[in-house]
Amino acid sequence: MTATLALKQILPEPGWMSPTEAVELGRLAESVQNNRFMPHPPPDSIYVGDGDYRAIGAEFLGHFVRLGRLKRHHRMLDIGCGIGRMAVPLTQYLDSENASYDGVDPVLEGIVWCTQTITPAYPNFRFQRLDIAHPLYNPEGSLPGNQVQFGFADGSFDFISMVSVATHLPPDEIVVYLKEVSRLLAPGGRLFLTAFAIDGRSTGQERLRFQRWREGPGWYAIEEAPLAAAGVDEAFLVEAARDAGLAVETLSRGHWRGIEAEHYQDLLLATKGEGGR
Repeated sequence: MTATLALKQILPEPGWMSPTEAVELGRLAESVQNNRFMPHPPPDSIYVGDGDYRAIGAEFLGHFVRLGRLKRHHRMLDIGCGIGRMAVPLTQYLDSENASYDGVDPVLEGIVWCTQTITPAYPNFRFQRLDIAHPLYNPEGSLPGNQVQFGFADGSFDFISMVSVATHLPPDEIVVYLKEVSRLLAPGGRLFLTAFAIDGRSTGQERLRFQRWREGPGWYAIEEAPLAAAGVDEAFLVEAARDAGLAVETLSRGHWRGIEAEHYQDLLLATKGEGGR
């Protein structure tokens, strides 16, 4: 695949947020981070990722709204919801009557905790386990990753997030996920996806010591567990999104490269066309 798209830093669209709204968002994120009464799983149950549970959730709440343009009334799908790191802060943002949140993940422990802890207080937040096979997170899964289908109707969502999901998938599965995302997004709906996008030119990608995987578009940083930190060629990722019917707006560099950036992984934002393509 060939594609060109300059990696750049993202700024909010002019007029998307007023200064007052930006201040209110900052206050909300700070409140979420510091509120000790917000749901929090036992420390030994945070099985995916590392870092401060509340701080990371509050950070991404800001990213979803300011960079991804998530609105309070949106219907959101969180692919790879884990143990609710993103869902908990979103309970304070998404409208309880008009918005909805669906989280899916292959790891049962996280889904059980979210279902028992979040849903009773926030009925518009729903969680389900999909038994997707993954060598690290669900090795006995019954559904191959390259046959993934999410059990929702076409056009069910206004906003879909894939945070640190593509970083654990081989390229052929990323293609399948993107096609499902396109199917599930309503016209004008948006995808917020993070990845390690390898462009072959940028300095910094050697920081994780990525190596090419089988001469294809995939890369890995840990030889004994290639999908623990997986990269993908930038051009492949962009073209796969476009082939799925998504209009790629930008791909922004993350600070994993050793540069100053708001987010760690690279961030791809894409939109479903009003005509379905």
